[in-house]
Amino acid sequence: MKIVEVESVGKTYKLSNNDSPTYKNGLKSFFSSESKQVFNALTDVSFSINKGDKLGIIGNNGAGKSTLLKILSRITQPTKGNIYVRGKVASLLEVGTGFHPELSGRENIFLNGAILGMTKNEIKSQFDEIVDFAGPQIAQFLDTPVKRYSSGMYVRLGFAISAHLNPEILIVDEVLAVGDADFQKKSLGKMKEVAAQEKTILFVSHNLTAVQNLCNKTLHLENGKVKHFGETGAILNSYMAENQSRKLNHEFENFNDAPGNEIIRLKKAEIFPQLDPNIDYWTTQNSFTITFDFWSLLKSANLNISLHVFASTGECIFNIGSEIKEFESGIIATKIDIPGNFLNDGNYYISVMVVQDGSKVLYNFENLFEFEIADYRENTSWFGKWPGYVRPNFPINIVQLTKSN
Repeated sequence: MKIVEVESVGKTYKLSNNDSPTYKNGLKSFFSSESKQVFNALTDVSFSINKGDKLGIIGNNGAGKSTLLKILSRITQPTKGNIYVRGKVASLLEVGTGFHPELSGRENIFLNGAILGMTKNEIKSQFDEIVDFAGPQIAQFLDTPVKRYSSGMYVRLGFAISAHLNPEILIVDEVLAVGDADFQKKSLGKMKEVAAQEKTILFVSHNLTAVQNLCNKTLHLENGKVKHFGETGAILNSYMAENQSRKLNHEFENFNDAPGNEIIRLKKAEIFPQLDPNIDYWTTQNSFTITFDFWSLLKSANLNISLHVFASTGECIFNIGSEIKEFESGIIATKIDIPGNFLNDGNYYISVMVVQDGSKVLYNFENLFEFEIADYRENTSWFGKWPGYVRPNFPINIVQLTKSN
């Protein structure tokens, strides 16, 4: 049975060109079509899912994921096309969506249940479980107007309501990222529990491991259009392979054409990740090799290379240098092996310096590589963001010292 059908849906927004929000410009904007630009958030989006399907929706920022969820949740209407949603829908989108700010947490629980068509007794039967799931902070301020809640409290209560009031279709946006690690673990566990009850879930997330473990189908949106739709494993392989298709090698035949200066120039550089046989993209468990070959015109010099790995935010994650050796002019080759289970998932870039006498930088090849590493986890029920830039797999010995009677 098709529980959600989307047929040629488009969503267009009109953007004003007027810079100053004056009364005169407002009237001009209202009566003149020339003062408005059109932005297509969604274009001809079509797909359908069956009852019990768990659909992951992925794509870069601005791809149209949240707009699609708002349409499916009836928060906004499509500009064109049709949607058919058969069943009670509970949505957790932006922080505070579905809450009345002047009502207390307690009152909003009953309001949301009533919107879902539940009786007062049905809501009461779930009430204690909702409050317990939301946590002690919510219980403490249960009779406080939610307009005084923090964003984290909003999310906790909103998800607790959405997941416990027996919806047939649960729609969840990336808003779960607002919560802390413990809340993410509980929320993803609850979504798995809902999934096991043959409920339908639509889940927007940048956490591909969570999508992989929760969803049987995945929709990949790009620039408001459907790029791929199908079984999750195939879609994620394709998505990550495309995202990681940045140039990971440089090679130059002639000294004068290569980057560098009058004495040091790049000959060849490459990153080669050791991918798993059944995964077509680079994950945290994969080791990788960096090779760096350069020309040196110095007849005799003590040289080494210094490699810096940076996070996309600019922090240097680590810096390693080779030993200093004496080299003649010619081509000098370098090879570095980085183990798997070391760098965390995320985006990184690499710079390589050629250094003389351990202190004089002859040339810095900045931003030589940019690359992305995807998350990978197994034998775990938690798929929240793993903290830190590194996640080494050091052995930890844990034993029981005593047993209670």
